[in-house]
Amino acid sequence: MSKALLVLDLINDIVDEKGSVGKDGFYNQAIKRDVVENTSNAIAWFRKKGLPVIYVVVGFSQGYPEWNGNVKVFRNVKDREQVLLNSWATAVCDELTPLPGEAIVIKNRIDPFYNTNLEIILQSFGVDTLYLTGISSDLVVLSSCFSGHDRGFKITVLEDCIAANDEASHACAIKTISKLADISTSKNLIMEEN
Repeated sequence: MSKALLVLDLINDIVDEKGSVGKDGFYNQAIKRDVVENTSNAIAWFRKKGLPVIYVVVGFSQGYPEWNGNVKVFRNVKDREQVLLNSWATAVCDELTPLPGEAIVIKNRIDPFYNTNLEIILQSFGVDTLYLTGISSDLVVLSSCFSGHDRGFKITVLEDCIAANDEASHACAIKTISKLADISTSKNLIMEEN
């Protein structure tokens, strides 16, 4: 069994106080739940064990050619000039900076598997078990569970490493996620595996 940690959309525009997307509640919930600190601990554990840490970043190219106004969750992104690739907005937050050689997958939709090279990267590492961290519980993490599950991956969601933009959405997501994945925490990961 080979494990990998997915770090989903923990980028400046979402988890930094100055981030535009974060103002929709994501920043406050990430702070309240210590998402970045807990994820940093999970990353350190995976690195110590020599296991892959894979970053997934949502973003759009200059001019937003991948943007589609029909996609409700991204409807205002273009007008607000949010999550622009190769900018401060889509850089992984400083506390979680990828090391040289760690994979960074770019996505233009919620699902990190959709139209990306994520599955190929996981196959190249021989991964069969995914540990999920990131924003948001009810969209990105939940979508990752569905897609990973349908591709045959065993999935564990580190519940203290995820957040939605409000507590009710997070709780609802966890209820659904628990039907597809194991629920744990970064603290349990470190304790159990040591």
